Amino acid sequence: MTNQNVVISDAQSGINVAITMASSSLFPTAAQKPPAVPGTYITFSNTKLLLQNLEISGTNRINAWVDSMRASSPTHIKSHPLSDNHPDHQQLLRPSALDMFDQITNASKGKQIVMFLDYDGTLSPIVDDPDQAFMSAAMRETVRKLARYFPSAIVSGRCRDKVYSFVRLAELYYAGSHGMDIKGPSKGSKYNKEAEGVLFQPASEYLPMIDQVYNALLEVVKSVPGAKVENNKFCLSVHFRCVDEKKWSGLAKQVGLLLEEYPSLRVTHGRKVLEIRPTIKWDKGKALEFLLESLGYSNNADVFPIYIGDDRTDEDAFKVLRERGQGFGILVSKIPKETYASYSLQEPSEVMGFLRRLVEWRRVSQMRMRRRVQESKVSL
Repeated sequence: MTNQNVVISDAQSGINVAITMASSSLFPTAAQKPPAVPGTYITFSNTKLLLQNLEISGTNRINAWVDSMRASSPTHIKSHPLSDNHPDHQQLLRPSALDMFDQITNASKGKQIVMFLDYDGTLSPIVDDPDQAFMSAAMRETVRKLARYFPSAIVSGRCRDKVYSFVRLAELYYAGSHGMDIKGPSKGSKYNKEAEGVLFQPASEYLPMIDQVYNALLEVVKSVPGAKVENNKFCLSVHFRCVDEKKWSGLAKQVGLLLEEYPSLRVTHGRKVLEIRPTIKWDKGKALEFLLESLGYSNNADVFPIYIGDDRTDEDAFKVLRERGQGFGILVSKIPKETYASYSLQEPSEVMGFLRRLVEWRRVSQMRMRRRVQESKVSL
């Protein structure tokens, strides 16, 4: 990678150091750390190797993509539910963040909580048409209140401008395109005013290539009913939520053939979506670290990041938190999954309930602190 476009209010280029990504599995067994509070952490098998190894080619690569497409499909997974007594169910289960709320807040005492939120499937429901993934007014107001008490960021695979058009809160940090397009608040943030001017776009040199592939993919999906291509500026999304499962293999084959001409791009998989992005070593985990550094918390032991997300791409951020030994990841899912997250919430409505409790906990804590200060002054 060359000629990175980095504009930061002060010198913080150290965050750009590339970190080697594990290629053997999505969930490598090395450097695993147990959660600091109750909740088991499992050792993952190599079954994810088939889903993540993008170095293979030809028929095997296409088959791997299709297997991953099926694995990421809620419909496919629900068709083979695990019973509550199934050993895999118990092994993959994460404690509810709502049930463990007191333990989470106790672990954060004396530290600055920083919130990171995925958008689709976390703040808004998963819908057939990605252009209709609107968050509710109640959720928007909840996130607005959250940002009053904690530095808060939206970290999404969507184009930054697109996710901003959904959220419409200028006081937040936004990291679009899986963290490849980061911008600080345009107004209203009381945290580290210097960070408001942050702009980080490490994949700018790929824009002409991405636009070229986008136009080619528009032609590809014309022959696949229900398929849709979304241009997220620094990455592309091929949505197949509305595609007949029998046609997934054909779609994967066409995408694969096209990308053989673009070795600088790679494919990852989300919930009924193929994500096409540059091969640079940058992801949501790197975006989390960059934002913490921009806020002045890079080497601060008194920071407590909480990341909430539902997608496979959020695992990069969950993994970073576990390796840092700070804060927690919360997976949004109705079914048990392999994850680096320590806790779970089932759906956006539970996310909103958790965020509201967090806001109320901080409000009451601050009120009690002010009262103690006033009482101490009176006693003097």
